[in-house]
Amino acid sequence: MAETSPAPTHRTVALLGAMGSGKTTLAEAMLHRAGAIPRMGSVEQGTTVCDHEPEEVARGASLGLALAWLTWTVGGADQGVTIADTPGHPDFVGAVDAALSVADVAAIVVSAVDGVTGGTRTAWANAGAAGVPRIVVVTQEDRARADFRRTVDQLRDAFGPGLWPLELPLGEEHAFRGVADILSERALVYEGDGRHHDEDVPDELAAEEHRMHQEVTEEIVARDDAQLEAYLDGEEPGAPELESTFAAAMAAGEAVPIVVCSGLTETGVDHVLDLLCDLAPTGGAHDGRILLGVDGEGLGGTEHRVAPQENGDTLVHVFRTVADPFVGQVAMFKVLSGVVRPGDRLRNATTGGEERIPALFRLRGAEHVPADAIRTGEVGAVAKLTATPARSLLWTRPQGAARPTPLPARAPVYATTLEPVSQSDDAKLTTALARLTAEDPTLVVDRSGSLTILRGLGDTHVAVAVERLARVLGVHVTTGAAPVAYRETIAHTAQAEGKLKKQSGGHGQFAVVQLKLSPLPPGGGFAFVDSVVGGAVPRTYIPAVERGAREALAAGGPLGHPVVDVQVELLDGKAHSVDSSEMAFRTAAALGVKAALADAHTVLLEPVSTVTVTVPTDLQGPVLTDLSGRRGRVHASESADDGRARVVASVPDAELDRYVLDLRALTGGQAELTIAPDHYEPAPGPHC
Repeated sequence: MAETSPAPTHRTVALLGAMGSGKTTLAEAMLHRAGAIPRMGSVEQGTTVCDHEPEEVARGASLGLALAWLTWTVGGADQGVTIADTPGHPDFVGAVDAALSVADVAAIVVSAVDGVTGGTRTAWANAGAAGVPRIVVVTQEDRARADFRRTVDQLRDAFGPGLWPLELPLGEEHAFRGVADILSERALVYEGDGRHHDEDVPDELAAEEHRMHQEVTEEIVARDDAQLEAYLDGEEPGAPELESTFAAAMAAGEAVPIVVCSGLTETGVDHVLDLLCDLAPTGGAHDGRILLGVDGEGLGGTEHRVAPQENGDTLVHVFRTVADPFVGQVAMFKVLSGVVRPGDRLRNATTGGEERIPALFRLRGAEHVPADAIRTGEVGAVAKLTATPARSLLWTRPQGAARPTPLPARAPVYATTLEPVSQSDDAKLTTALARLTAEDPTLVVDRSGSLTILRGLGDTHVAVAVERLARVLGVHVTTGAAPVAYRETIAHTAQAEGKLKKQSGGHGQFAVVQLKLSPLPPGGGFAFVDSVVGGAVPRTYIPAVERGAREALAAGGPLGHPVVDVQVELLDGKAHSVDSSEMAFRTAAALGVKAALADAHTVLLEPVSTVTVTVPTDLQGPVLTDLSGRRGRVHASESADDGRARVVASVPDAELDRYVLDLRALTGGQAELTIAPDHYEPAPGPHC
């Protein structure tokens, strides 16, 4: 049944963090504590709400963006929360970007066992780059070797002193039984069912808790003149007043709270939800940002802030689409202004298409929870939109153009070839790949001759895409290693004649061309020069000669690769008044180019890319050594803004086939990598 009385406030909480930090288990515990699900599922058993795709169940890890709607009661008032569970695997950072584009707060999930890892640093940086307020949730406090205080020290060492614990654990590891609330100075002791009762803070924690209470209180009141004056007069603000001031500092990015819980036992989970609702900004508390065009004449990039007004014009941001094998395309969206109801007619401000909105729902993993309306600041979903890809805006304006602010650029670093299994698969492949890349813009499809190449952010990224291609879109392919895009060029000038003379009754085929091939500077591409005098080759056939030369060079030289950086000059030729044709001169030109290439001693060129690696400084040495072993030439080794080391090098593509995988193994997943094609240069060996 549709929800007819939605919560008056709503928050979208993006769960970010390293693989294995407990994000999905925390989401499961939140849903259970809120009564949205009758019992908790298990990641190991593949029964969680958020990891519901078969590819995720098989790997026991989140591989995409999952939304989970719940309502939570704080102070007698219901509040809506949409959990956006994101992957910790670096191959799927595109899902993190999509979640952060609509999140009101980023919950950085950190394991009390593993502490701060490369995945934690990446999550922190992504949230900061997106301008989303952060809260740190330390999980797995019930596990062996859990250490909350060590984790807090690591967090402050990594991200600065603006992180403030608002809780202390009561016991650790298997003895973890509750939390001490630092603002209220009360202990929340949990029973076996995940519910708690209040007690005085235990004696063994009282001194530490009170010291931290004073530190946090002084930090908070320093941000509010009235509270500071009262505090100096001996009047300490109560917990609600402290939370209000802390919330303002958190929204401004000036303070980050740290809380602690166990998703598995649910200890502390209800208090995490309380603090999220008390501290995090609501979905309607901040302006949405779009790039605004003028009268549909294109998008000039002028940034415009949209006031989140429920009674204003409707503006909807479609931030993610997912292909569903049962209902077709599902579009996830956030309402930036106004209200969306079934039957509304909206125009796509990005593509210009018109949409009639069908039934609305909120997502809870794979479950569709019907809704009669989605209001300002809320996240919802709709199926079967026909003209609205991801990263579109829907609005009520009859004209004009707009789009969301762009997501971070994520250049592919891994590739594989796709070969359709059957003729039927071949016929559907292009359309299926278009749907796949619309769902995940970090996937890129290249056509190289007869090859179809799928590029992504890693081997798992590409493998999952191929699995979804078969399961959801019904297209089966085999995969192989993507070839290196070698090229050839000529070492010196060569001349040759191209002649076509055939007579088989009726009109024959006749054309003769004299061609000269000359090398161009690197990057010169192709040039054609017509030096014919006296009309030996009629003007109408000159374009055919150029086309035949281009096609012959593209088809490959003696080494089997396309030939580049060549000038083809037409010196002379012959034509027949009856038997000559455009096709005859095109063929003759191709024959002449092939003959000249055989005499020009072509040189094999290999592609070279610019590789940028950012790593902790203690890993800079191993990265430099590894790049050297890959024939890399280091151009720069410098300090990044965050204190890490940045290495920039030129590396031949032949050495980069599995580099992203080797780099992650070398650095324990702490490296950031970009690869950008740069230039070609002679390859080592007998052909250079």
